[in-house]
Amino acid sequence: MRTRGFIPLVPLVLSAATSSAKAAEAATSTTWHPQSLLMALGYMLLFAFVGIATAVIGYRFFDACTPGDLNKEIIENRNVAAAIVAAAVILGVCIIIAASMLG
Repeated sequence: MRTRGFIPLVPLVLSAATSSAKAAEAATSTTWHPQSLLMALGYMLLFAFVGIATAVIGYRFFDACTPGDLNKEIIENRNVAAAIVAAAVILGVCIIIAASMLG
């Protein structure tokens, strides 16, 4: 019999949670929306610079964690397998960066 007292509270809690989530979404979604074309281009350049810089830093970090010099292995020794691994690392880092920028 005690559980019947909680049943009317469920819709109330759900409606409060969805209304606060919608309010939070509305408050945060308008902050990064550009108001003009120049603002959109500025945001695009900012995100491109941050994304490329982070991808390079991620690749350098991977190169520091592995034995040997990956750049030397690719350029001087023409190691195709090392180039494929480097490309996979760069793509993986870029996917993580893109996911984090999208939210």
